[in-house]
Amino acid sequence: MELENYFDKLAADDIRLKGTRIGIEHILYQYIHRAQTPEAIAEQFRTVTLEQVYATILCYLQNQEAIAAYLSDWLAWSHQMREEQRKNPPPFIEKLRQFKSEKLAGVEAHGF
Repeated sequence: MELENYFDKLAADDIRLKGTRIGIEHILYQYIHRAQTPEAIAEQFRTVTLEQVYATILCYLQNQEAIAAYLSDWLAWSHQMREEQRKNPPPFIEKLRQFKSEKLAGVEAHGF
């Protein structure tokens, strides 16, 4: 099977493993940044086969410059989204924080 047959390129910034909703960035992040073995990655992403993990790694090794740029863009976007969410959390997050704060205040008031 041709290597490109393992992937669905939905957009320039959205490449997924064929037949899954898993982007190559998730596989490669585990492999590159967390030093996970292909077997451990396949176990973590249950809809992905070991063969797909190896194909993703091989694609990365054959196209390191382009895929490193893809991953860099994804990491920058991820950090930006987390920062935006930290600054403007959804209403339910604010309610959870308030509940936690009130609960901690109650525990401290009772000396527990």
